[in-house]
Amino acid sequence: MPDIMLVVACLSQCLDPTTLRQLSRVIEAMLAMTGRVTMRGLARWAGKGGSYRTIQRFFAQVLPWAILFWVFFRQHVYRPNDVYLLVGDEVVATKAGKLTHGLDRFFSSLYGKPVPGLAFFTFSLVSTQQRRSFPIRVEQVVRSEAEKAASKAKAAAKQVKAPSAQRRPGRPKGSKNKPKADGTFTPE
Repeated sequence: MPDIMLVVACLSQCLDPTTLRQLSRVIEAMLAMTGRVTMRGLARWAGKGGSYRTIQRFFAQVLPWAILFWVFFRQHVYRPNDVYLLVGDEVVATKAGKLTHGLDRFFSSLYGKPVPGLAFFTFSLVSTQQRRSFPIRVEQVVRSEAEKAASKAKAAAKQVKAPSAQRRPGRPKGSKNKPKADGTFTPE
C-alpha cells in the first residue's frame, strides 16, 4: 500500500498539517479494518498517532469537504481529454436504532418501499470514457419537523381510503383507459 501522506499531500493547500496527519491516520485505518467502521474501531487500527481522542478531535472539526474532493479529483483523477457529466443521486442506507442524527423513513428503490435509515444526496462527476463516478459533494438529507408531519398526515389520509366492497381480480369489463395525472415533485 502506498504511503497515504503522498496521496493526500495535494490537500495541504486546504488543510493545516495537524488535520492532514489526522486524515491520513483515519484513511489508513479505514483501508485496513474490517467490519463496522466506528471511532473506536478506527482508533484500534490507526496505529501510532491515532488514539481515540485524536479520532474524536478529527471528526469534531468542520472540514471543507467539497473543496477537498475537488482538489483531490483535479490532482489525481482528472484527464483533460475526457468528458465529465455532473449528476446528482440520493442514496439510502438502512439503519436500526433511534438516536442517530437524521434517522427517518426514506424511499429505497432496492426495497421498493420506505425503509428506516439515513439518506445522502451526492453530486458526482461521471467520466464518460472510464464509466466511473467521482463524488464531489455529499450531504445528509435531514427532514424538518414540518416535513415529517406532512408525511405522516399524507400516510394517514391514504389509510382512510379502504376498499368498501371486494371486487373480482383483474380489470373490470368495459373500463376505458384514463390519462394519468402529473405527479407532484419533492423539494429535492
